[in-house]
Amino acid sequence: MTKRVFIWVAHPRAGSLCEGLADAYQAGAEAQGADVRRMNLAEMSFAAEFEGYGSNAAPLEPDLKAWQDAIAWADHILIIHPYWWGAMPTKAKAVLDRALTPGFGFKYHRKGVAWDKLLVGKTADAVITSDTPPLLDTVLYRKPARRVMKNQVLGFCGIKTKNVIQLGSVKMASPEKIGRWMHRAQRMGQRAAA
Repeated sequence: MTKRVFIWVAHPRAGSLCEGLADAYQAGAEAQGADVRRMNLAEMSFAAEFEGYGSNAAPLEPDLKAWQDAIAWADHILIIHPYWWGAMPTKAKAVLDRALTPGFGFKYHRKGVAWDKLLVGKTADAVITSDTPPLLDTVLYRKPARRVMKNQVLGFCGIKTKNVIQLGSVKMASPEKIGRWMHRAQRMGQRAAA
């Protein structure tokens, strides 16, 4: 059976390292026969304002609806984003706020704190690029971006995380090191398609 892989490049600037890593991941997945869909945050158009879930929530713009459709379609998802101030960029977070909604990603029970995970059966990888060296981020800050992505985003909706990796320090990386990251991303894409 052909694996359906959705790649979301959650960097607001075109031509970023995140895009290059996504290219490598996509090449690896397609080489193994995966059917790949991809969206780049830099090309998405939507209102980032979010006032919470409720009956007055704005309807989803076409790009957010397409993002939801790609998540629903996929067997496996790659989310790749830079690490800015301990989290993903604001515009990327706005996609999660606006499109990973109750009734799509999760559904709270009427009483109590329990919820249904509506995206069970899917798997995901996450790649986070940072200027902060990953070891330093782990020791000093307890890897917040990696924990949030695995537990409060993917896991909360029932998506099983295969890999959450942080690559850095970007600003100090040599071309050879970036080449190794690209090769690693390609191998991850190959494994995702298996």
